[in-house]
Amino acid sequence: MLRFAPSPTGDMHIGNLRVAIFNYLLAKKENIDLIIRIEDTDKKRNIENKDKEILEILALFSIDYKSVSYQSQNLKYHQKMAMKLVEEKKAFACFCSDETLQVAKQKAKDENKPYRYDGTCKNLSESEVLNNEKSFSIRIAKPEKNIEFHDDLRGDFSFSPFEIDDFVILRKDKSPTYNFACGVDDMLMDISVVLRGEDHISNTPKQIYIRQALGYDKKIRYIHLPIILSKISGKKMSKRDDSSSVKGLLAEGFLPIAIANYLVLLGNKTPNEIFDLDEAVSWFEIKNLSKSPAKFDIDKLRFINKEHLKKIDEQRLIKLLGFEDKDFGFLAKIYLEECSTLEELKLRIKPYFEEKNDISEFKNDFLLLQKTIQEAEFFDDFEEFKANLSKVSQLKGKSLFKPLRYILTGSHKGPNLSAIYPYIKNYLGEITK
Repeated sequence: MLRFAPSPTGDMHIGNLRVAIFNYLLAKKENIDLIIRIEDTDKKRNIENKDKEILEILALFSIDYKSVSYQSQNLKYHQKMAMKLVEEKKAFACFCSDETLQVAKQKAKDENKPYRYDGTCKNLSESEVLNNEKSFSIRIAKPEKNIEFHDDLRGDFSFSPFEIDDFVILRKDKSPTYNFACGVDDMLMDISVVLRGEDHISNTPKQIYIRQALGYDKKIRYIHLPIILSKISGKKMSKRDDSSSVKGLLAEGFLPIAIANYLVLLGNKTPNEIFDLDEAVSWFEIKNLSKSPAKFDIDKLRFINKEHLKKIDEQRLIKLLGFEDKDFGFLAKIYLEECSTLEELKLRIKPYFEEKNDISEFKNDFLLLQKTIQEAEFFDDFEEFKANLSKVSQLKGKSLFKPLRYILTGSHKGPNLSAIYPYIKNYLGEITK
């Protein structure tokens, strides 16, 4: 069983989506189930309807899964497991105030040392615990030996008890911390493979230790993907990066199939540069992934998007652009010489049908040509159409072609009119009104 576990605390970014896609590919490749677990225990940071948005995005990218669950629904199990550890002396109540802990953390920071809990409440007697009326959190006692695990991509890891520490598993409000909820849920859901970002490497030994303390000894396979860096800053892509939001990329007119193609291509050895996820399933291998961070290149994504736009059926393309007639799908593909997204194509097609009022430079010629086109008979051939216009209007050269281009396209520049004409000749009445 694989799981993709997003939090409904913000827009899905490309790093999250890449994890979702790789989970999907691995599930298909190895014929095992994928589930979605919405990690919504941090109620203060949860954003209303973000869970639905996440599922909608997964649907757009054709990432199917067996089921959806919400981490908050397991709260009673998180609390029961924490109390079980307390009863077995594997965890303890911590009455330290937030202020006391903050002072200790600041002291460690000032001394340039990692903060570790000093054990103040670790050896309190039962009477000291029972007679203490202060609110308390629950901490798990750090392990006595190193916690080790193997990563299918990165190899072997070992974390000392000092690195793991006596960490909090249940907050004072009795809600679980991330690592505790995650560790328990992976156990309850019988997860066999965890594929996620490398920023979770330090969380992995804590989650393994939690399950060991609860007597769960099934080994989980781990795969930690390298982070994605900004090509501009060289730093990790963050929510502040314009191109990191999946919703933002979709709004700009990037196709889901192209975004997925690019994210699989990043830091990966692939037999082809342009592909869809169904094709990727056949050759996807974890061993072909780079261990090094990959740099996000928006220009490369534009190239891949353009290649997928070229492959789309003209009828589907024009519907994506918000029009009906297939002829304009062929017309849109002419503009792929200069455009690479749906939004850019829309900006080229929409002016054909909009009011054309930027005519100060050639107003009289414009009005004359407009009237001539509206009254002319139908011409299948552009050269015949052009010759008739020139003959009736007596316009030639720039006086003919400058206003004619604007009348037909709503733009002062663009592809040759002879290339455009075959796809607009049946709509001249609507275009020139």
